[in-house]
Amino acid sequence: MEATLNALGGILLNAIPTFLLIILLHFYLKAVFFKPLEKVLHERDEATAGARRRAEDSLAKAEEKARQYEESLRQARNEIYKEQEETRKNWQAEQAAQVAVASRRAKEMVASAKEQIAAETAAARQALDGESRTLAAQIAETVLQGRAA
Repeated sequence: MEATLNALGGILLNAIPTFLLIILLHFYLKAVFFKPLEKVLHERDEATAGARRRAEDSLAKAEEKARQYEESLRQARNEIYKEQEETRKNWQAEQAAQVAVASRRAKEMVASAKEQIAAETAAARQALDGESRTLAAQIAETVLQGRAA
């Protein structure tokens, strides 16, 4: 058993330089290869995340501009609707005024026509009254002459 322990001790003694070389290789590779690689990967990740953030910011700005555009478009439509409503009200007021003027003129014409008809009726009555007297006198004269004959 002692020989086995001596052999194991010899193997361990021979393994110490290998172990030291592996530790040295570990620190060397960590300093020369893995740290720069980790730095590059970190920078790449930052660039990707930065680009993603910039894209999200651009998208948010575009959405804000679209919202502002929609808002201004809605305001413009409201103004147009208000102008159309005002124009419609003005047209209705003008139309009502024109109807009132036409109605007043029609009433004046009807009143004038009534006066004219009343005047013509009075003149016709006077003419008929004069003619009826003349006819009555002629009838009376004819009747009297027929009796006298």
